[in-house]
Amino acid sequence: MMDMQYTYFIWSLILLLIWLVVFIAQKSQRVKMMTMSIGTAPLGLSEPLFYPDYWFPPTLFRLGEATGFDIESLIFSFAVGGLASSLFGVSDKYVLKPLADCEKSSKRHRYHKFLLSSPVWLFLGLEGLTSWNAIYTASLGLLGGAMTTVVCRPDLLSQAIKGALMFTGLYFLFFSAMAASHPGFVALYWNHANISGVQVAGIPVEELLFAFSLGAMWSAFYEHRHWLRVKTS
Repeated sequence: MMDMQYTYFIWSLILLLIWLVVFIAQKSQRVKMMTMSIGTAPLGLSEPLFYPDYWFPPTLFRLGEATGFDIESLIFSFAVGGLASSLFGVSDKYVLKPLADCEKSSKRHRYHKFLLSSPVWLFLGLEGLTSWNAIYTASLGLLGGAMTTVVCRPDLLSQAIKGALMFTGLYFLFFSAMAASHPGFVALYWNHANISGVQVAGIPVEELLFAFSLGAMWSAFYEHRHWLRVKTS
């Protein structure tokens, strides 16, 4: 199994390379993409919630095995943060324009800051009220956050849907390539006793649920947070 010792690290770097390609391709969105990546990277520190209850891949210096924390999750979180927030713009050129003051004062935005944090309190609530695996509570928290975003900002609905589908598609291809490069990786290092066991083309359905939820939430979060509107050109 030594050939799988660096699988997670290598494929985290490959995802970072994909991030770099998108970053270069979207010149006008680099500030947004970098901001979201930097903001998402610390979420890699939540890995002890998933390791080993959800999965337990080999990690650099065996940090995951020893502490639950690992370097790979920080790289992975950085990359997915930028990609999930900006991937939808690859196919359409767009610019970000500020919302008018009259729109900001709408009753829908009375709880702006509270609803921005909805993924956090939804996740904590589900963690406290259920015994579900963290992959489910995290995914449902993100999906709930996407729904509250759309309630506040209906104009971001199509962006959230497109972002969810595009990021899920990219993640499906990425994960498929990783699994094909190391047959047996999923069988060995996912805690199948704690999850549904349902797979799509060899990919645990939980991975795709997480990708869809993250894409839906993150593709509209920056615009919601900073009072911006997307204008295609």
